[in-house]
Amino acid sequence: METQDLTHFKSLVAKLPHLKKEIGKVIVGQQEVINEILISLLAGGHCLLEGVPGLAKTLMVKTMAEALEMKFKRVQFTPDLMPGDIIGTEILEEDHETGKKFFKFNQGPIFANIVLADEINRTPPKTQAALLEAMQEYKVTYAGTNYDLPRPFLIIATQNPIEQAGTYPLPEAQLDRFLLYIKLGYPSEQEELDVLKSTTGIISQKLQTILNDKEIIDLQKLTRQVHISEDLIVKVNQLVRSTRPSTTSSAYVKKWCGWGAGPRAGQALILCSKARAVLNQRFSVIPEDIQTLAYPVLRHRIALNFRAEAENITTDDVVAELLKN
Repeated sequence: METQDLTHFKSLVAKLPHLKKEIGKVIVGQQEVINEILISLLAGGHCLLEGVPGLAKTLMVKTMAEALEMKFKRVQFTPDLMPGDIIGTEILEEDHETGKKFFKFNQGPIFANIVLADEINRTPPKTQAALLEAMQEYKVTYAGTNYDLPRPFLIIATQNPIEQAGTYPLPEAQLDRFLLYIKLGYPSEQEELDVLKSTTGIISQKLQTILNDKEIIDLQKLTRQVHISEDLIVKVNQLVRSTRPSTTSSAYVKKWCGWGAGPRAGQALILCSKARAVLNQRFSVIPEDIQTLAYPVLRHRIALNFRAEAENITTDDVVAELLKN
């Protein structure tokens, strides 16, 4: 890496703590969740947020987009939402000079840098599938024509665990497309007190822009250049393989799991570990990165059997058991 590039990258990495501080002006607590969303962005993937209503999921994403000077769109998923409502549709227009009529593609809300797919599990599979191509290929196809999506591109989907009636759970193939599955918990007593004080008055925080889209693309390139030792790559591979009942030596996995994570989980864990290193201003991955991110990377890629569900065993329990070894 040239000296000029190194200086440029160091200046970008130095801005990341300022970015977290700026988001912290509006969002009280939830530091781990904010870190994991930023890790998804740096790793070039997408994330799924799950938490009960009222935990500021939407505000968190909106605040982050504001501090990043990136185009932000929100789509509220409902049972009657159609694929065209997300990707866009063709409209008939007329050329006023010639009088000829033609179809023009009108871009949908997916054409933004950060797209918030709110309550994604409330819309039918047909509409959920419209996101698949966008998430994987960074383009959408309409009437046989491909339209490239802007870069950087991040889909943050949210779902509420409570409303099980009238929901369409995401299929495993689509869940696997999400780099991280992030769970939000309730704030601590002090954090909740701070929220009540800061949101019920007349003072509103003004955010500064810390990074722009070009700088995020540079940071995404830097993330892939972060060093990871051969030993840690072997450790990641062993961890992912140990989630599969057919190849594991863990009696816990054989007892409670139906199937384990695929190779994409290993790729995701290494990329996210590199992104966490960048976020913490390091240029090499340490074991702590892998242990911390094993939960959001693996929790949606492991399927439990009926017996585990009956005993209230979660995928986080499985990951915790595997990390002990």
